[in-house]
Amino acid sequence: MATALLVVDVQRGMFAVPDEYQPHDGPAAVARIRGLVDRARAADVPVFFVQHDGGEGDPLAAGSPGFAIVPELTPLASEDVTVKREVDAFHATGLTQKLRDAGVDHLVVCGMQTDMCINAAVRAAAGRGFGVTLVSDAHTTFGTAQSPAERIIAEHNEALGAIAAITPSAEIAFGAADTQ
Repeated sequence: MATALLVVDVQRGMFAVPDEYQPHDGPAAVARIRGLVDRARAADVPVFFVQHDGGEGDPLAAGSPGFAIVPELTPLASEDVTVKREVDAFHATGLTQKLRDAGVDHLVVCGMQTDMCINAAVRAAAGRGFGVTLVSDAHTTFGTAQSPAERIIAEHNEALGAIAAITPSAEIAFGAADTQ
């Protein structure tokens, strides 16, 4: 089984909103994602990044400061960055073919936003026949008036457990078996 790490939408614009509207546990989630990226790279496991282009006027619009992936996670020149315009990282992006061409059949998924692009990525990957591990503490979102972010994250970890392994970042081990 060949595994890849999929880092979804961890972009500057997600952290550029006023203090009262920050991603839950954002800096710690980014640090955990950074640890996953470092471990994947050290084990020669491919890292694929997804970057959302929200279109003109959006905080994540291509060419805007918010479009950039956060500096802690800057992709290497050899790593793939897929730009998407929809919630689903696989919709009209060629990501499926890139993963298949790399021999990937299992994805370890982390990033933003739990209830939007992470939910869509996990479901789309599973629907395309990839095995999926969702890193339970390496995805985050914003709370709403109806539901705090902690609850949104917990509910998605539980619901997505029907189609993905739900594993904390400390238990993710990339090794030689992942690159075969």
